[in-house]
This record gives sequence, C-alpha cells and structure tokens, in this order.
Amino acid sequence: MIGDKNVIANALTICNLTAELNIIEKPAEGKYQLGTIDLIDLKNFDLSQLQIGTVQAMCGQAAYDYIEKAVKLAMAREVEALATTPINKESLRAAQINHIGHTEILEELSQTTYPLTLFEVRGMRVFFLSRHVSLRQACDLVTKERILQYIIRCTEALKRLGVTDGTMAVAGLNPHSGEHGLFGDEEVNHVEPAIKQAQAQGYKIVGPIGADSVFHQALQGQYNAVLSLYHDQGHIATKTVDFERTISFSMSIVSAGVQTLVW
Repeated sequence: MIGDKNVIANALTICNLTAELNIIEKPAEGKYQLGTIDLIDLKNFDLSQLQIGTVQAMCGQAAYDYIEKAVKLAMAREVEALATTPINKESLRAAQINHIGHTEILEELSQTTYPLTLFEVRGMRVFFLSRHVSLRQACDLVTKERILQYIIRCTEALKRLGVTDGTMAVAGLNPHSGEHGLFGDEEVNHVEPAIKQAQAQGYKIVGPIGADSVFHQALQGQYNAVLSLYHDQGHIATKTVDFERTISFSMSIVSAGVQTLVW
C-alpha cells in the first residue's frame, strides 16, 4: 500500500479493524502476509487538519501523490499492477491538479496517449466513446470518424487481453437507435456508416443496437464487447449488474502495440 501511516492507522480505528502496519521503503521489502499491511509511507498528510466529509485541497494532493508514486513503481517494474481507491474529483481541482480522473492522471504519468476505458463485469465488457464530458459534448463526439477509430482500437485492445473470438456491438445513442431518423439522426449519419466501413475492412462489428437491449445481450454472451457512446450509458449497465465487482481497465495504443494499465 502507498499512503500515509497516520491516515491508514486512523482508518483502521474508524473501521474497528486490526492489522500490523509494516513500513517499507520499496515493494521488495514487504512481508505480504495475512494481517499485515506493507506500507510505503509518503508522510504527506496532516491528520489534524482533516475534516471528514469535506472537500479539501490537501486530500486531493495526497491522492495524486499516492497515484504518482504507484505509477513510478509500475514503470520501474517494481510492481506488476495498480489497484487504486476512489478519488474525489473536486478535491483534485481544489489542489489545482489539472486532471479530472484516474484515466487522465495515468495517461500523463505513464506517457501514453489516447487512453481507452474498458469495464468488465461477469464477462460483459464495455468500452466508452467518451468519458468525463457533459452529455451535450458527448453527443457532439458521436461522429463517423471517431466511432470507426474506436472500433479499430477496441478490437486491438481485446486482442491484447486475449479476446479474439466473437463480435463487438455498438450501442445506439437515441432511444431505439433513432428508428431510422424518426427521433435523432446520429445513427443514420454517423454510427451506421462507421460500422459499415469497419465491416468492409474486416472487423467483426454490428449495430447500432438499442441501449435498452445491447447490454443485456452482451451479458448473455452474444457479444464480446459493447462500445458505449457516452459515460453513463455504459456505467449504469455494468454497475447495476454488480457494482462492487465492476473492474475498470485503462488501455492505450502505443507504437509497439497496446499498453495496458489496470486499476
């Protein structure tokens, strides 16, 4: 664990838990035993100033510091994976950290570009065409060019994870995927042309399929993944299935292939 000794000790007290805090300088020094927390103590937090339940800049800065340290260890191959706790986006902003979430922080610290977000729960995989933007902006990002690019990148990301069989589906943006333009023309003008072009290039992709059906079908194994067209469309689908066991992957295409960062 990477954190502050006093904060972790306080959390154990609040939760009425008992564990030995084993302070280490680097991961190789850890005991890795049940009942022991091997902790790299950054000593970067004044517990006396903590106001639980209140957005504070020092909390946002501390959270960023922990992630930064973890990424440095991962990039140095001292750890093999990261598992992060939730972060408060308002506290990050209060600390004047110019990132809105984990994905953007990991993108900068790992020096990768164009990250993909993939959720997986009970075998259902969901990619996201856009993340932390307003719903109005998300609709504007539904373009033929962007969708085609994401179909290609998501397919490559699945291959990196060993998923080579099956077909990916693209969710519809509008109710009933717009009913051929009756209420909304994004599917007709952008989604369908992108899918047809991808199919012509040999990609196994179908859609658009109404968002009220496609996630259920994916959960039943009909598709190897779904491309969600905006943040909440896919988040609601996965987290309703199993909130605690929905796992988020951040994946980025780099020159040598697909680099995978997971938390």
